[in-house]
Amino acid sequence: MDLFSSSNAALSSSPLSEILRPKNLDEIIGQDKTLGPKSKLGQMLRKGYLPSLIIWGPPGTGKTTFALALSQHFNAHFENINAVDAGAKVLREVGEKGRDRRLQFQQKTVLFVDEIHRFNKAQQDVLLPFVEKGDLVLVGATTENPSYELNRALLSRCRVVVFERLSEEDLSKIVLRAESHYKKPLERILTKEAINNLLEYSDGDARRLINSLEILYNFTKDQEDGERLDVNDMRELLQQNPLGYDKSSEMHYDLISAFIKSVRGSDPDAAVYYLARMIDGGEDPIFIARRLIILASEDIGNADPRAISVAVSGLQAVEAIGLPEGAITLSQVTTYLACCPKSNASYMALNNARALVEKTRTQPVPLHLRSAKTALAKDLGYGRDYRYPHNYPTGWVEQNYLPEELETEPLYEPTNRGFEKNIRDYLNWMKGQKPEK
Repeated sequence: MDLFSSSNAALSSSPLSEILRPKNLDEIIGQDKTLGPKSKLGQMLRKGYLPSLIIWGPPGTGKTTFALALSQHFNAHFENINAVDAGAKVLREVGEKGRDRRLQFQQKTVLFVDEIHRFNKAQQDVLLPFVEKGDLVLVGATTENPSYELNRALLSRCRVVVFERLSEEDLSKIVLRAESHYKKPLERILTKEAINNLLEYSDGDARRLINSLEILYNFTKDQEDGERLDVNDMRELLQQNPLGYDKSSEMHYDLISAFIKSVRGSDPDAAVYYLARMIDGGEDPIFIARRLIILASEDIGNADPRAISVAVSGLQAVEAIGLPEGAITLSQVTTYLACCPKSNASYMALNNARALVEKTRTQPVPLHLRSAKTALAKDLGYGRDYRYPHNYPTGWVEQNYLPEELETEPLYEPTNRGFEKNIRDYLNWMKGQKPEK
């Protein structure tokens, strides 16, 4: 009996996910760009070459199914382990058996490692010699960026394959397969609105869709025709889960990155969309509020000096009231900052100053700027010839404030955006120049 064959009795008792599981590469749904006959990898596999692979993609996109189909396609022995449960001893035993299988029977061993990002360095090192010698064809599955989670030595011996979340069109093809198995159209048990909601709820996850279909078909198998479930009935039956989100996963970093870039890019709609995804996914609201404070200085700065006050007040409000009401405050701060004029001039001034300090090190402070609080300091000329700006009509007098040895371009250059244009014009006026238009 191979991986995909079984008796009718065994098949009927199997979960729907096993019954509908694709039997070969051509039956896999939603990954044509990566695995289709026209893709480079697809052509490589169909020509008989099987490299070690790291499959990176969201849950329910077919990573395990792909590994099973590979072993069937190449008539290879299939080993399936989870990185959480497999220690170095287990990995070594699997590798040694794979070596014996290769030498005695000239048969490949496909080792599928689910959640491979959970392997530590020692576990990854155990796999290296077996992968290098061809004793094992490693197929690792991960929802995390492999560049962050896998060591360079193992990653260099594998090809990274990116699986995309399934589209609603892809999910509809899975629905057709379920309808064929149950011999009943889904529209006979769900309203049109409920079907659309089911596809949205599945969120590109085939496993979630198939598990939902199994529950729905089994619950309604004895109902009369015409008794269809509406959206509320279906939601109650499925106990729909919140959005997939893990505060320690790559999604955490991707969403906060998209959120900050949307605010910086002055797109309040995109910004509040990512805000909603983070809040509904369980992100710490304090973390979001703190990031908004950073953004208020880094990306808005003096183009709207009120931005930092709004952001700090937002943090204080969220700390005071928490969720769910704190989400309203975060939305107010987010949309305000997204609509502010943008300038990173103050941030760049700091970078420029640090670069200058790194280059010139500890230059002496000009004598006229030094503290003259002691008699010795006064005798040494500290503070002498200092000009007090308030004694002059514009509150400014020309004198050197930087160390004498420094010759540099301006470190802070106000933009012509928002309030910073007023700052630029004021500096020019104060120095006796005409404001720039």
